[in-house]
Amino acid sequence: MKTYFQRLGRSLQLPVAVLPAAALLVGTGFWWASADNGFIARFLQAGGNAILTQLPLLFAVGTALGMAKDKDGAAALAGLVAFEIPTNVLKTSSVATLLGTKVAAVDPSFAAISNVFIGIMSGLIAAALYNRFHETKLPMALSFFSGKRLVPILAAIVMLAVSAVLLVVWPPLYHALVVFGKFIVGLGPIGAGIYAFCNRLLVPTGLHQALNSVFLFNVAGINDIGKFLAHEGPKGVTGMYQAGFFPVMMFGLPAGAYAIYKNARPERKKEVGSLMLAGAFASFFTGVTEPLEFSFMFVAWPLYVLHAFFTGLSMAFAAFMHWTAGFSFSAGLVDYVLSLKNPIANHPLMLILQGIVMAVIYYFGFNFAIQKFNLMTPGRELVTDEDDDAQVSIQTSDKDDKYSIQAKKIYVAIGGADNISAVDNCTTRLRLQLKDTDKIDEAAIKRSGAVGLNKLDKVNLHIIIGTEVQFVADALSQLFNEKLPLSKLESSTETKPDSVEKPAVDSSIKSAVTSEFYSVAEGQYMNIEDVNDSTFSQKLLGDGFAIEPKNGQITAPVDGTVTTVFPTKHAIGFTTDSGLEILLHMGIDTVELKGKPFDVKVTDGQKIKHGDLVANVDLQAIRDAGKQTPMMVIITNMAAVSLLKFNMVNAQVTPETKVLEATTK
Repeated sequence: MKTYFQRLGRSLQLPVAVLPAAALLVGTGFWWASADNGFIARFLQAGGNAILTQLPLLFAVGTALGMAKDKDGAAALAGLVAFEIPTNVLKTSSVATLLGTKVAAVDPSFAAISNVFIGIMSGLIAAALYNRFHETKLPMALSFFSGKRLVPILAAIVMLAVSAVLLVVWPPLYHALVVFGKFIVGLGPIGAGIYAFCNRLLVPTGLHQALNSVFLFNVAGINDIGKFLAHEGPKGVTGMYQAGFFPVMMFGLPAGAYAIYKNARPERKKEVGSLMLAGAFASFFTGVTEPLEFSFMFVAWPLYVLHAFFTGLSMAFAAFMHWTAGFSFSAGLVDYVLSLKNPIANHPLMLILQGIVMAVIYYFGFNFAIQKFNLMTPGRELVTDEDDDAQVSIQTSDKDDKYSIQAKKIYVAIGGADNISAVDNCTTRLRLQLKDTDKIDEAAIKRSGAVGLNKLDKVNLHIIIGTEVQFVADALSQLFNEKLPLSKLESSTETKPDSVEKPAVDSSIKSAVTSEFYSVAEGQYMNIEDVNDSTFSQKLLGDGFAIEPKNGQITAPVDGTVTTVFPTKHAIGFTTDSGLEILLHMGIDTVELKGKPFDVKVTDGQKIKHGDLVANVDLQAIRDAGKQTPMMVIITNMAAVSLLKFNMVNAQVTPETKVLEATTK
């Protein structure tokens, strides 16, 4: 049952994703109307309202498509058919005809039969029929109607029966929903706060979307989003279930992220700062909070409960003050700006002031909780040698991009096709159904680049990727559909971002040996932190330096042996006699060029001295392809290094300029 509702929560996001288009049109129309309330303003608003008035239909189609096993368009068509039957058979005029009575005597609930609740129900029934009958084979005489063509026909028959049931059941059900909605509305600001608190607590399960449908759409008569965008209802009340999110998502959570950064250990601050900055920007600008929330949701769950409480407090206070603004997607800057000119927005600028206060509350609240209870937020957790040594080892090809590489790492870490039942995703997370979540390698999943993970139960796993999750999900689905054996992916080397594999070398290290590193070209020296690629600048592969070359003659940085020439020729691996493993990576994102600019002059196993020519590189071809040309020199087995000494070098270097000395442990 939990799995079913999680899938439902994810499916509801598909029609919700259409709402930004409506908000953009309506919001732009309002802004235009402030200057000239003429044809263009009304035209834009009409376009947005055309979407809003069809929300129940969108939910029917979107839910059917999202809940179908293979997301086939036949399921969406069945959802459309399933929705049209009850909404037409049970509309007020039709019910009056069926009952042989006057329209005025028909129960008023039938005037609201076309609503999101009916849309979701129709979509669920259509999806269930699709999943059960889309491969059904009929006798030869009826074979045209077999398989997927059968599903919309069955949807029409089933929904006609459902309509007969709704004729009796819908009035009391509708009135019960209205009573529930009125109860929450009757609680005023307290009810808004309770909703927001529960909304955040349900985020880990993904069921917050189901809760949202009650308050934000026309399930219980509240319809806060629809009424706000249509500027209907009492000013200062419509929008009360949305406004309090803006101070949290735009100000509170980013301030909480700063508190997490401030409490990280010094050696982890740069790594944590990058994670927190990306999450804070997503929260502020778009209102997508999962990358931030999942970074501390499980490792410091008391902090997440505090966050849920602060969100409820913000919602209740905004409702109490009757400060309102609205959104279509989420409470970020984009939706906030679009709502400013909506005539039903009430003192929306005061939400900025509330946001500043919430930022103070979040920062000091998070800071106190982290220190008082020693919460293991990102950057404070202990890292064991076992964690450092474990590796996600996969094989890649020159066709792989960063998403497919991450998908391969996750595929291996969760046990491959033998342990996967279904692959799905929502806005920011992979939603996986596995046969046994105890078989996954959690550390390996995190090292794949995932923000975090949530093991819900024995079979359900969420992996937080971020807003680019769709590309990872597509790649993972392809691996699963192909039932690719793990033996095809597992390798003795670790794959890093940008298709860089750690050179496979002898692991023996000679102790207390100092190796000298030289520039790999004539050009300008760069600190590795200044490279415009987070994989290198954050030292995810290891420490080192970079050279911006003047010409394409690239030389060996050390004395040693060539251990790896990558198939795409953009990278070469070396090993020193002391056992240090060196990666020379030529350019940024140049794996995509498939070796064309590179004329490599060395082969695997070849002995080299520093200054020996290892490649001629067409720098202009790299630039013409829109790529950058820094030559990165990285020590990839930093665990073997006891001391790094960077020599004072001039900005301009040659292949004879000694840049670095590295001493083994």
